[in-house]
Amino acid sequence: MKRNIVILSLGIIAIAAILAFNWPGRNHAKSNVTAGNGQTAVAAKPLEGSPAPAFTLRSIDDTTDYQVGGKRDKVLIVNFWASWCGPCDVEAPDLAKLYDKYKDKVDLYAVNETKYDTVRGAKDFVKEKDIQFPVLMDKSGDVGDDYKVYSYPISFIIDRTGVVRYRLEGPQKLADWEKMLDEVIAEA
Repeated sequence: MKRNIVILSLGIIAIAAILAFNWPGRNHAKSNVTAGNGQTAVAAKPLEGSPAPAFTLRSIDDTTDYQVGGKRDKVLIVNFWASWCGPCDVEAPDLAKLYDKYKDKVDLYAVNETKYDTVRGAKDFVKEKDIQFPVLMDKSGDVGDDYKVYSYPISFIIDRTGVVRYRLEGPQKLADWEKMLDEVIAEA
């Protein structure tokens, strides 16, 4: 009897460990990199300073293709979100303010992770928030996979040469957004 309890307990612990490691919200986007002191550090991909993964996605109204990858005329924010995401809801007004302030110098693409959301939910969110910047639909989830997006919102600031300058997990303060954007814009 005691042996069965021990075996059952070990089985439960093993299952819990597997679930904890593979939980959908857990950030699996880790790879080992060598820190400046020679020790191994863990960093999310795509790494800041690396080229942004290229992609083409359709707009939410299915009329326009938007492309990312390589050189561009403006700095770019790529924001991954879902309509059911509470922090995305909180972040939306600040993104609208950023777009209004910087639209001559910065493109902003809001990428809906439609594989984990619904088209209807995304459209309702966009209408409710009166979003004026381009909203793209990642129906297959491939772009989110390429950017190692496992929680929402996650944003990337990409410079004019197509290099990721910032990977931002979670909503950011408006003043922090402005500071980062001003820095990247100034590096013409």
